[in-house]
Order: sequence, then C-alpha cells, then structure tokens
Amino acid sequence: MEKLLRAEERIDNLNVKDLRIIQNPKGFCFGIDAVLLANFVEVKKNSKVVDLGTGTGIIPLLLAGKSRSSHITGLEIQEEVADMAKRSVELNQLQQRIHILNIDLKDAEKNIPINAYDVVTSNPPYMHSEGLINPEDRKAISRHEIKCNLEDIIRIASRLLKHHGRFFMVHRPQRLVDIMVLCRKYKLEPKRLQFIHPTSGKKPNLLLIDCKKAANPELKILDPLIVYDDAGKYTENLIEVYNKTSIEEGSGLIG
Repeated sequence: MEKLLRAEERIDNLNVKDLRIIQNPKGFCFGIDAVLLANFVEVKKNSKVVDLGTGTGIIPLLLAGKSRSSHITGLEIQEEVADMAKRSVELNQLQQRIHILNIDLKDAEKNIPINAYDVVTSNPPYMHSEGLINPEDRKAISRHEIKCNLEDIIRIASRLLKHHGRFFMVHRPQRLVDIMVLCRKYKLEPKRLQFIHPTSGKKPNLLLIDCKKAANPELKILDPLIVYDDAGKYTENLIEVYNKTSIEEGSGLIG
C-alpha cells in the first residue's frame, strides 16, 4: 500500500464495498457533486462505461462498487491526476474492470471505439475560461473550461455512445440552456432532470441530467434534492438516497 502513495498523498475510505481512493489534500479532491452523479447514474449488468474527465477516478470507482458493469474507462488529460487514478485502481485491485487513459478527451475517438458504449458520464469543468487563469493549474483545469468546453463533452459523449445509450452529467443550473441546446444538437435527448439545492430556502446550484441517444422527446423533472436541513446537517432524504456512498458531514462542498 505504501508504495502506491506519493508525497503528501493519503488514502481515503469510500465506505462502498471497502473501496478506497488516493487523494492529495493540496490538489483537487473529489466533491459531493461526483458522489451525487455516481448515484444518479443507472448502469445495467455488463454495461460498458466511459467517464470523461475522470480526475482521480472517483466516478469509475463508485460505479464499480454500485454496479455490475463489465468495464469502465476513465479519460483524464492531466498526467499527475491520471497517475493517481491508476494507482487507486491498483489499490482496489480493479484493473480488470477499470482502465484509466491519460489522454485529451477530444482525442477519445483515436483511442477508444465509437458507437460502442452503453453509458457515458461526466463531471466537467463548470466555469468559462475567462479572466486571469493559470492554464496549467490543476484546480483551474478541473473547474474552468481550459482544456475542453461543454460542447466538447457533449459531442464526444454522443460519438462514443451506442444507439439509445445514456449520458449522465452533473453541472450548474445557469448552464441549463446551453446544455439542452447542445444535447439536442448532438442527438442526446434529455430524459430526466434533477435540481440540487443547498437548503430549502436557496436556489439550486447543481443539476443532474440523464440523456438518451436518438430517443423521442419526453423530459421528466424529478423532485428537487435538498442537501442541508435548517441545522446544517445532511437531510434524511439525501442520506436515504445516497446511503451506499460515503458522505462526510461538514464537507462544505455545496454552499
């Protein structure tokens, strides 16, 4: 176990089938948005999955724990972060089910088959690449559209999916119009939409969307999910829905 760790890294328990993940607290650790997305995803037995912009591999790990997918591929452009994800896969002895590729997702079609996957997931950068942003900063790359943008994500997802394959994404509500327009453009029909509210008195600051490739139009708006109650604790609804995944109190990842 020690040989898998680099300086300043730690191993965190995901509390899902004894799965663990390697993280660097000084880098970009996964947030509750990744946890919400992993639990929103529906994966059938023996499905083939691709996670675009996988970071440290949190979504492939959680999907491996919650589903009976046959294979999950994670694409990550940052070499150091992809290496961390690969070591987490090794730590959990999931090399037969999870494969991490250190590539630009825009080059996905050169490295993996198109029209071949049952599910594509993504927790992409939310913010436009505007202002004074260091293009090589790990956190900036994870949060801002520096290496890819929303259209890149949706276009590649459509190319990789089989006919009637499913695309699942977590994003910000202020990008909803862009998301809907681009999904329609690339033949990904929105089927389910859920808004995530930090508290019952605040507007939503995350959304989860489920799209189906080449499907008929019909969108279902799910009940909103409230994260914190009036006492600042996670709501019973959130804990009930996501009780298979570790959610630490006081993370402050949605505010």
